[in-house]
Amino acid sequence: MATSLITGGAGFIGSHLAEALLERGERVVVIDDLSTGRLANVAHLRADPRVRIVVDSVLNEGVVDSLVQHVDGAVYHLAAAVGVKLIVERPAQVIETNILGTVAVLRCCRRYRAPVFIASTSEVYGKLNAPALSEDADMLLGPTARSRWSYACSKAIDEFMALAFARDYALPVVVGRFFNTAGPRQTGQYGMVVPRFVRQALAGEPLTVYGDGEQSRCFVHVRDVVRAVLGLMETPAANGQIVNIGSEERVTINALAQRVREAAGSSAPIVHLPFEQAYESGFEDIQDHQPDLAKVRRLIGYRPQFDLSAILRDVVAAMRAGTPAA
Repeated sequence: MATSLITGGAGFIGSHLAEALLERGERVVVIDDLSTGRLANVAHLRADPRVRIVVDSVLNEGVVDSLVQHVDGAVYHLAAAVGVKLIVERPAQVIETNILGTVAVLRCCRRYRAPVFIASTSEVYGKLNAPALSEDADMLLGPTARSRWSYACSKAIDEFMALAFARDYALPVVVGRFFNTAGPRQTGQYGMVVPRFVRQALAGEPLTVYGDGEQSRCFVHVRDVVRAVLGLMETPAANGQIVNIGSEERVTINALAQRVREAAGSSAPIVHLPFEQAYESGFEDIQDHQPDLAKVRRLIGYRPQFDLSAILRDVVAAMRAGTPAA
């Protein structure tokens, strides 16, 4: 029975990944400092003797080392400071956690030759305007004076470090760029739009759309993301590669708000607010983000199994059941 480690394993994606690994018959060790993760996300797993939960930070390299040395499956590095609201309000925490935490994990994986998945983000593309964003496309980021771009830069450094460890030390590494993942257990506390809209709709509150609402996104179900992550880690050709993981179903934020109202059976109004009211002065949003999925299709035959309607149905059901309070 293999043992795998998930950093950030009490988070939204991490908790779903833990479930999937257990279903495959593995032991799972979770490390999470609970800064954005929640023990409630893994409460249903704690009675399983194959699960160990460690409340600590990936910045504590000694603790990470003690966990990685027992890994004979893989390390899934999902721990990060995420969410637009957190990025704007606490950029120093974002940069320190994302860069130093990833370096600590990579060092430990190198020491024990543990294969590692590094979670990255579509944010690294920045403001690049392209019909579909491919892994070898350029980055186009805003000025350093706007903290909104600190997250993208920190995750880009994570990618550089991961590929450097792969090349310099032959460490087995896969980097996955996640696009707008959504599903049960995601919280809207840090700016994620789907759980925020669903919470507002269920409460009969106005659904707050920032800007003109014509910016578009492609939302992917967390279960599709987890399936892709596991598939990539089983595929030798993915080693040393950066791979987009997402969906190609594009929707504007205005249309998303309307679809959330319909899924929730809500008549709550939709209101528009300037970005500055929610974030910082001069905040820049990304207009359109759609991934090019040719690479992940080629590597593992990936195609999302859940469309946006299924995502919204699952999120509405989870919130009605009280999981989570967004």
